[in-house]
Amino acid sequence: MSASDIVISAIKQKGPISFRDFMEIALYDPEFGYYTSPGDKIGQYGDFYTSPFVTSSFGHMIAKQIMEMWGQLNVSEFTIVEYGAGTGILCNDILNYIKKEIQSYKHLNYFIIEKSPSMRETQAAVVPPEVKWVDHITEMKPFAGCILSNEVIDNFPVHQVYMDRQLMEVYIDHPDVFKEILQPASSSLQEYLDQLNINLPQGTRAEINLDALQWLKDISRVLQKGFVLTIDYGHAAASIYQRSQGTLVCYHKHQRNYCPYINIGTQDITTHVNFSALKHWGTINGLDYSGYTSQTYFLLGMGLTDECRQNETNHSPTNFLRTFLIEMGSKLKVLIQHKGIRSRPLLSGLRFPLAVL
Repeated sequence: MSASDIVISAIKQKGPISFRDFMEIALYDPEFGYYTSPGDKIGQYGDFYTSPFVTSSFGHMIAKQIMEMWGQLNVSEFTIVEYGAGTGILCNDILNYIKKEIQSYKHLNYFIIEKSPSMRETQAAVVPPEVKWVDHITEMKPFAGCILSNEVIDNFPVHQVYMDRQLMEVYIDHPDVFKEILQPASSSLQEYLDQLNINLPQGTRAEINLDALQWLKDISRVLQKGFVLTIDYGHAAASIYQRSQGTLVCYHKHQRNYCPYINIGTQDITTHVNFSALKHWGTINGLDYSGYTSQTYFLLGMGLTDECRQNETNHSPTNFLRTFLIEMGSKLKVLIQHKGIRSRPLLSGLRFPLAVL
């Protein structure tokens, strides 16, 4: 049995399935999904790198921003909820930094939301013992703090659409091989584009992430007061939907390809995040807009260059900054939203903002 077999079985039982349901199986099937099955996903022996693998300074800058948020909330107890914590490196770097810099560490709670049992085991071996895991944020009591996601939303299952004479959705069939077919898109997909004032030209293929909208609803229910810090590959809606073939890309052993129907369950499938959508539906759900910038500008605002100078005996600052800030950081964007704060907060990570979404 494999993830491919699971997909084929679903098609035989239900008929053609949406690309969104295909992606859900390929990445998150409890036994055979890419992220839920054992094996290295991140790092040299995995399929891709994330920023925490480059340097612990990344986690330190996140920790500095979180500490600043804590101070602005003026609350004694503070909770961090990290989605999809990977190998646990980022969590560990954040907590190690806060332990040195703040006296009220005992009033800090840290929760990880992780679907993969094998990743939970990996994280548990790395993070401090006080860290806790939950299956879903709605299991938590309302709290004040920060919800953190680093390169997570780009792996949410997405609907794929194609603009013909009308908006069509991509479905997957399997007569003898995997085959895409088009069916009229649901009203929810058309409404998504309408609310963002997006008119897809004929012949355009694109992704729509409805799961991200549900995510915003869920976190807004539980976050009583605080911030949402989202770091991911993506753009504003106008840029996302200028691409005639969409943004989907797959990674297998650090090699990029554009075919999700190979290596099913053993390769990453990712799409760019629509940050305009996160802002729009965040506002609808009570999450106000704090600001938007690139990871490069965020890290510079938090003082990364100063930390690099202090640690220059460990690596070459010039080469490090070129790789981390320019090559990685310019592609990643940072969105911060807030709730329960009367005026728009001033945050160091937003010192050098990009244009308003």
